[in-house]
Amino acid sequence: MENLAQGTLAPLNLRIREYESLNLPADQLPDWVGELLWRNLDQNGRKLLISFPSPKTDGQWQLTAQGWVGQIQVPHQLTLTITPKVSNARLFQLWEMAYDLNLAELAEGLTAVHSLPAFFSLLAQILAQRVIHRGRQGFQQAYLQETAELPYVRGKLLTRQPSTSSPSVTLACRYDAHTADIPDNQIVAYTLHQIARSGQCSPAAQTAVRRAYHLLQPLVSLRPFQPQDCQNRTYSRLNQDYATLHALCRFFLEHTGPLLDEGQHQLMPFLLNMAQLYERCVANWLQAELPPPYRIKVQENTVLGPHDELRFQIDLTLYGENGRPLAVLDTKYKTPDKPSQADISQVITYAKARGCHHALLIYPQPLSQPLNVAVGDVQLHTVTFGLDEPVAQAGEQLLTQLKTRLDL
Repeated sequence: MENLAQGTLAPLNLRIREYESLNLPADQLPDWVGELLWRNLDQNGRKLLISFPSPKTDGQWQLTAQGWVGQIQVPHQLTLTITPKVSNARLFQLWEMAYDLNLAELAEGLTAVHSLPAFFSLLAQILAQRVIHRGRQGFQQAYLQETAELPYVRGKLLTRQPSTSSPSVTLACRYDAHTADIPDNQIVAYTLHQIARSGQCSPAAQTAVRRAYHLLQPLVSLRPFQPQDCQNRTYSRLNQDYATLHALCRFFLEHTGPLLDEGQHQLMPFLLNMAQLYERCVANWLQAELPPPYRIKVQENTVLGPHDELRFQIDLTLYGENGRPLAVLDTKYKTPDKPSQADISQVITYAKARGCHHALLIYPQPLSQPLNVAVGDVQLHTVTFGLDEPVAQAGEQLLTQLKTRLDL
């Protein structure tokens, strides 16, 4: 391979499928790049398993994709694309359900893209265009209480005034200011800022993102936000469009970055956690479609012991009449022949912790050795929310299985 400069190799463009491995000759990947990937993606979250050249790997690098898909870039050195096992059309349906988005008018454009980087760029452009549209209407504003020293009285004059010998007198006042510098807008500005820095956008998307950010930049303070800050916000008929903006922001904040520096080089991956996406899709479908009086509670915290020694976070708990827990459900984004002992022990423990007599393991395809057995006083079931059919059809089939197993 031709060297671009002393000590560097020509940039690599690699592609690997979810849960598959890729072997590279030792001299094809610079040691520092391999170490950067290992530290940030293997040691930090096990998103990509990195095996260094050794006798065990026959002197080669070995990269093994886990349950994450997307694109990883080390500028001027490496672009690694991890593709999902499911089709793009199915992936976009999972994404839409998982993030509570109803973008029917965009469905054709989303399913027409042929790669995850193109998906990232299209969503970034959609977010930017919606921000620009909102900017034309006027960004949301609110009255915030401020305190300042002014040369005139505004609002309430404070009792304690500044002592000064200056002929220029100022007065300490507390007043309400009408401003766009509020969290609803700050979240959007910070997300656009992160997208612009990611280096993942196409030129057209990058232009739109920068234009949208520059509309907000003079109006809001730039401060960091976490994905959970985009949830459980209050909307009215005047700012209902912010619900979609914040859902898109949550997606980008969860799956982009963080930005990691290694000398002159930067690594800012765009990676989708497929297990998380699958879990959220199942949860949101059940929350929307379960008939009354049944309801689903997501990520329920349960503690046991006189001093709360044991703590569990259960994927899904199904409740029936009078708020009585009927079953615990645990999603498993994998396709084994049969459930593992660890998964069985986990879901049975969850059921006992909630006082349920049913425990269900949900898989993306039917198992060759399904289970429907009693473990003590808990009935263990394996059921399917399939990824080979549209989400609505997969959900209906899951609901049918639940009714049969639980006599709903």
